[in-house]
Amino acid sequence: LIIGRDPSCFRLETEIAKILGKEAALFVPSGTMANLVSVLVHCDIRGSEVILGDNSHIHIYENGGIATIGGVHPRTVKNNDDDGTMDIHFIEASIRDPKGDLVYPTTRLICLENTHANSGGRCLSVEYTDRVGEVAKKNGSKLHIEVAKKHASVALGVPVDRLVQAADSVCLSKGLGAPVGSVVGSNSFITKARWLRKTLGGGMRQVGILCAAALVALQENVGKLESDHKKARLLADGLNEIKGLRVDTSCVETNIIYVEVEDSLRTTTAKLCKDLEDYGILLTPIGSSRIIDKRIPFECVESKWEGR
Repeated sequence: LIIGRDPSCFRLETEIAKILGKEAALFVPSGTMANLVSVLVHCDIRGSEVILGDNSHIHIYENGGIATIGGVHPRTVKNNDDDGTMDIHFIEASIRDPKGDLVYPTTRLICLENTHANSGGRCLSVEYTDRVGEVAKKNGSKLHIEVAKKHASVALGVPVDRLVQAADSVCLSKGLGAPVGSVVGSNSFITKARWLRKTLGGGMRQVGILCAAALVALQENVGKLESDHKKARLLADGLNEIKGLRVDTSCVETNIIYVEVEDSLRTTTAKLCKDLEDYGILLTPIGSSRIIDKRIPFECVESKWEGR
């Protein structure tokens, strides 16, 4: 991996770049590293500013790495609760006026997340993504998109290369059975990203076994995503029939389900998660009354609700 001679890694990077319509790709160990590397390539001057959602993965769940390691200042814009987007006019209003560069940080990057996990796996449309790309380009900034899986492409019926056409860099990670991250962009972007990967400790040896798994996932598992989404909707409808549980089914576009636990159920989310774990059903508690499905055997879904 370090010197670029692993055949499985080379094949994976070539395939990923082709799928996403970019010049080159780089294998990295995780989606978090892919995002961090991307932000640091685009914001290569300390004190640069990135505009991103206040409820985005980079801002909430990645240990503040862009600030602690990269010296990049995050400027958040509210993510709309219903679909995970940020209002375009709020994005534009957040871009710093270059005339104030003596006192303001310089806006160099806008980040999007598609699908948007904290909004229930909602998909950002290609039209919306293009508009954000136009705003970035007009203001001399770059656009980075975290494509968590290929779920948005499948759910929207839009080829993934078209979905990320406006992006200057893309993090493609997880959800296909191969939990590793890849980052793609131009040849010059990847040259800088390769150097940062090594700096961050991501230059692993004997990485071919991971890349081979990722190749199998790309070849065999993408076709299963539509069925995955269908089963998630089926499960959401079924959960809504249980007194004390509530799911906003309009938000279930991919394979993430948020469940509200109502007081009438007379239990806590922590206890419910623990009880279901005994049956091999893993859930993640979010706050005091919300849970997200983590790993549910879908044969249980089919046997319980498909015959209704």
